[in-house]
Amino acid sequence: MRVVIQRVKSSAVTIDGKVISKIGRGLNLLVGISPTDTDAELDWMSRKCLDLRLFPGNNNGNRWEKSVSEIQGEILVVSQFTLYGDCRKGRRPSFSNSASPEIAEKIYNRFVEKLQQSGLSIASGQFGALMEVAIENDGPVTLILER
Repeated sequence: MRVVIQRVKSSAVTIDGKVISKIGRGLNLLVGISPTDTDAELDWMSRKCLDLRLFPGNNNGNRWEKSVSEIQGEILVVSQFTLYGDCRKGRRPSFSNSASPEIAEKIYNRFVEKLQQSGLSIASGQFGALMEVAIENDGPVTLILER
């Protein structure tokens, strides 16, 4: 499982010109699923996303003092099979390391459910859809998590 985690001021997903989900301050998670991902990866990744200290404290002195859970931020989760794209050979990426859509959708939905258990506001894109994702990155802060 790979997640590109971005601290955002806001983020939104649009499909066919219609905004289907949006958040304010919090995290945008671009999520790639591999065929070998298990509940252990889901548990670790959901905890890590919720607990990473990526936000400044009240005095703004320490940029890495609070987690999204501590600030009661929002999370937007977007499926992104291209995170497993392999561009080493040829001119066209290979996606053979990505889980099949049937497997990936189930794992993606379980990941969203685990995040929802936090009680935070969790929004998501539409699995398999052609989406436009607007991301107002705050910082910018962008990290890659892999398990």
